[in-house]
Amino acid sequence: MYKIVEVEDSVRVPPEKLEKDLEVAISESVQERYEGVFNTDLGIVLNLESIEEIGEGEIIPGDGAVFFPAKFKLLIYYPEEHEVTIGEVVDITEFGAFIRIGPIDAMTHISQIMDDYVSYDKKNSVLVGRDSKKILKEGDTVRARIISISFTKENKVGLTMRQPGLGALHWMTEAEKKKTPKKKKEGKKEVKKKK
Repeated sequence: MYKIVEVEDSVRVPPEKLEKDLEVAISESVQERYEGVFNTDLGIVLNLESIEEIGEGEIIPGDGAVFFPAKFKLLIYYPEEHEVTIGEVVDITEFGAFIRIGPIDAMTHISQIMDDYVSYDKKNSVLVGRDSKKILKEGDTVRARIISISFTKENKVGLTMRQPGLGALHWMTEAEKKKTPKKKKEGKKEVKKKK
């Protein structure tokens, strides 16, 4: 889930940035420290939105930098369990599919792709349902539910697409086409003239 959060922190501004405008120097220091970094409390920090408040700087002996207490807003992405999300299939393997959701790649195990026996077609690099004949390939847009999150050395997110309303979006449009009855062509009606 994308969120904008407000953070209070002591921002270190190194000596080489002290000749810049204070807000610019603090913005650069915050961006270097936070952007593109995973933080267990915040999630993945995508962008500095704004600097809200800057306090009086403090010099710590032996460092040479100035530390400013500051409040700033960050745009973050933090996956939440049970969240339904849209993503793109970026890799197909014999054990499942990797799906890019926001700034991270999540894993959908082969057993969580669909309610069908799924096999891996190595030649075409696709996953195929035995009875349904549904195909999942790289580039497909999917709707999935987050079922597991592990924030350790390697951040891992697990997905399922087995619940109703989930799966590749093209599966759903194909299912809708099958449900919609085809219109019969009406023949020309003969009109009898009265005498």
